[in-house]
Amino acid sequence: MRNISDIIERYLKGILHESPEGMIEIQRNDLADQFSCVPSQINYVISTRFTLEKGYLVESKRGGGGYVRIQRIELPAQSALHNHLHHSIGEEIGQTAAEGLIYQLEEARFLSKREAGLMRAAVSREVLMVKLPYRDQIRARMLKAMLISLLGK
Repeated sequence: MRNISDIIERYLKGILHESPEGMIEIQRNDLADQFSCVPSQINYVISTRFTLEKGYLVESKRGGGGYVRIQRIELPAQSALHNHLHHSIGEEIGQTAAEGLIYQLEEARFLSKREAGLMRAAVSREVLMVKLPYRDQIRARMLKAMLISLLGK
């Protein structure tokens, strides 16, 4: 059985997918009531699973009429994807940013689950046991090479 964070994430992604604007506004307390959890659980899910690196823009307003607005950021069209990736990766990239980019490409169905898993394994700091900044430079070069190979058509 999935944990509550997975269930909340799946629910939010589902209503976001159904939204014609590609954006949703939710009330933290209402969602917590719906899932019988504390509002901090909702905060945790939003802050860890709906990040900019993963392709989401989150805006939060606290207070009486407070809300959380989640918007999906779409990747550029295939023709502009190479330029976007080159700009996003640059000459060096940290593990969190690399994993976020891989996640975003997987969510947009540019990468299969298996391809994304292999890429995450290849760019992990446990595999690239080299001191910084060389590790981030090697990661960037490897990530670019893998993406060019997989996405180049």
